[in-house]
Amino acid sequence: MLAVPDVGLQGLYIGSSPERSPVPSPPGSPRTQESCGIAPLTPSQSPKPEARTPQHAPFSVVVAIDFGTTSSGYAFSFASDPEAIHMMRKWEGGDPGVAHQKTPTCLLLTPEGAFHSFGYTARDYYHDLDPEEARDWLYFEKFKMKIHSATDLTLKTQLEAVNGKKMPALEVFAHALRFFKEHALQELREQCPSLPEKDTVRWVLTVPAIWKQPAKQFMREAAYLAGLVSREDAEQLLIALEPEAASVYCRKLRLHQLLDLSSRAPGSGRLGERRSIDSSFRQAREQLRKSRHSRTFLVESGVGELWAEMQAGDRYVVADCGGGTVDLTVHQLEQPHGTLKELYKASGGPYGAVGVDLAFEQLLGRIFGEDFITTFKRQRPAAWVDLTIAFEARKRTAGPHRAGALNISLPFSFIDFYRKQRGHNVETALRRSSVNFVKWSSQGMLRMSCEAMNELFQPTVSGIIQHIEALLARPEVQGVKLLFLVGGFAESAVLQHAVQTALGARGLRVVVPHDVGLTILKGAVLFGQAPGVVRVRRSPLTYGVGVLNRFVAGRHPPEKLLVRDGRRWCTDVFERFVAAEQSVALGEEVRRSYCPARPGQRRVLINLYCCAAEDARFITDPGVRKCGALSLELEPSEGAVPGRREIRAAMQFGDTEIKVTAVDVSTNRSVRAAIDFLSH
Repeated sequence: MLAVPDVGLQGLYIGSSPERSPVPSPPGSPRTQESCGIAPLTPSQSPKPEARTPQHAPFSVVVAIDFGTTSSGYAFSFASDPEAIHMMRKWEGGDPGVAHQKTPTCLLLTPEGAFHSFGYTARDYYHDLDPEEARDWLYFEKFKMKIHSATDLTLKTQLEAVNGKKMPALEVFAHALRFFKEHALQELREQCPSLPEKDTVRWVLTVPAIWKQPAKQFMREAAYLAGLVSREDAEQLLIALEPEAASVYCRKLRLHQLLDLSSRAPGSGRLGERRSIDSSFRQAREQLRKSRHSRTFLVESGVGELWAEMQAGDRYVVADCGGGTVDLTVHQLEQPHGTLKELYKASGGPYGAVGVDLAFEQLLGRIFGEDFITTFKRQRPAAWVDLTIAFEARKRTAGPHRAGALNISLPFSFIDFYRKQRGHNVETALRRSSVNFVKWSSQGMLRMSCEAMNELFQPTVSGIIQHIEALLARPEVQGVKLLFLVGGFAESAVLQHAVQTALGARGLRVVVPHDVGLTILKGAVLFGQAPGVVRVRRSPLTYGVGVLNRFVAGRHPPEKLLVRDGRRWCTDVFERFVAAEQSVALGEEVRRSYCPARPGQRRVLINLYCCAAEDARFITDPGVRKCGALSLELEPSEGAVPGRREIRAAMQFGDTEIKVTAVDVSTNRSVRAAIDFLSH
């Protein structure tokens, strides 16, 4: 059965014969630009995917940037000693009692839109500005989630600063990435003055695993704009999925670097007060000494003690609880080399630590009025930032067994602004409100009971637990006995206690790395050194193209019939490249060949479609949508037979990004090929 892309062009040839009649689509069918006519050479039945070993450019050092919703940082390691991970210098400024190996994801631009500062420096400078002056500066915080939540993300998407002014999101992200690039390169030059300047760094950017292809491409475009790499050296930049990076790092850990929440001391509130994993894993180690060969092989392959004690095929879940999202992935450990296989597509949702911040803002709205909070944020943006900093400090100390109230300082400008707006003071507002678990202290602070603080956590924590429980109910995940809790929000004693209480009774061992807030960053460095460690992934969606197939009565709907020059065709057929939840190995290729419709044609453009269902038949089915376009840029081909020029495209769905390469068969030269998910 022949299949032709359903592009609706008068210059489209069926198969490879230029003598056959063109087959246009009927009115209303999806179309592409007239300059992009194509004729396919492959049948509709997908050929068996072929696997090839990915080739990576040489590099001297890997620099990973963990670009988080609430905090960000970088780390690096040299190719000569890949597992010696160097953390970035501790940042100036910061909050008492908080480790500074990451800095807040805060960007400050001048009133003219020029870069001023990032991180603690940006936050503190903005905080110290005169309130009237601060209204002209552009301050961005927690802006990463805007990319995830945007339903129509493009290169022109705008972000809103605290003062309400807007700026292209691509420029905002590029400013932040350029800041980390300059800091990292400066530190590398100081540590290794002889390091070559050009083509020496492989960069790694972390993104949530639940991000779709447009968001991943957006981060890559921002990296190009920031100058991390050029488009010509695109392979020098890797996109790492955050829970995958955590998994790669955790497989290297020793027993004393892990904490088992099921063995914590009663009443413990902070991470450091928990006891390390010992008894059960030590017993397992004794049993496995009878099979020392397997364990020794794994340890010598760079796998930590915990993993050496696991059997081939053992499964575990990584729950990355960050500032903006919870990101879940399920991996299976493969022996003898310790590679990882994804068992179920990444899942999760917007249940990050910012949900607790939003609950606090809603609480303030109940006390002082939502209209007042909105006005205060707009007219006193720097003071609002000051208030969020005060809440963040108290949020970090919250615990399920904590005794005593929590005091949250209100900025003077908040108290003064409220009195001028409402005609009475904040103490009166607290007495009049229906919120009886927040009081006013004589020191000029909001006094919140521990129960009230824990209530602010509940919607977000419940969402995380529900997602984990839904995942564990999947048949692909049966037999999981280990859950790694990672990410910045995983430092919270409230979250740790809730997860252990809900899941520990199911026999699930909940484990937290000691350096839980840096797990993803360190894992991203290791991933950059060996990106092949995750050998198999699951496709989150079904991808394919629209084609014309020969019409079969009784099989194809009558409304899809197209008759042209006596031939009967079925339009809008969805030709699948890869199915949702299909296992795809790294380097595995799906190949298609296309022929330009006209001599001298310089560009081929093919619409890509996706859906969550595995069994979609037509590109017009409910849930099927156009998600991108495959573009092939053609060089002039002297002496080629018109209509017979074959372009062979190879697509890979088993990496963190969908990739494509293409070759002109007649010349055996590479063709510039790309998939664009951002142009609508």
